[in-house]
Amino acid sequence: MSGPARISRFPVPEVADLPEDLRERILAVQEKSGFVPNVFLALAHRPAQLRLFMDYHDELMNADEPLTKAEREMIVVATSAERDCLYCVVAHGAILRIRAKDPLVADYLATSYRQADLTDRQRAMLDYCVLLSVRPEDVDDADHDALRAAGWSDDAVWDMSAITAFFSMSNRLAHAFGIMPNPEFHLMGRVPRD
Repeated sequence: MSGPARISRFPVPEVADLPEDLRERILAVQEKSGFVPNVFLALAHRPAQLRLFMDYHDELMNADEPLTKAEREMIVVATSAERDCLYCVVAHGAILRIRAKDPLVADYLATSYRQADLTDRQRAMLDYCVLLSVRPEDVDDADHDALRAAGWSDDAVWDMSAITAFFSMSNRLAHAFGIMPNPEFHLMGRVPRD
């Protein structure tokens, strides 16, 4: 069974009609992955907002320290699963499979991160991020102390918090705009690329 072909509830511009800088960034993603992720097409309805979204996304997700790229994706998948965000779970699950070099980890995080084969340190990270995502008003000093006790630095906790907050926004945009995941995401990290 395949999902609906609609990309968004709002008009989706043609990539060729976008400002040059955005067009180049989107085409670079297409060159690397073989397709244009629907989130870029949907958010292109407001080019200035797409530019800011992409800049902050890249700043948060492309760093290697103090969290690994795989740990960053773990946060996105686990928190997006808690928010029932189909787009983010499917898209970032695909990226997680590739970055973790594990075809199963995203499935566990998408259904119950507590059952995934994680280190104690990673579990503490996800416990905190899920709490921040679904009950942010309950986060207190004890939660930060628990992360430090698990070996996380203040910079790591900052990044965890920023990623969780950014994807809380992203989840809400995906829900509001009805953004559907590209079919290509489902096989990424599961079968070898040609």
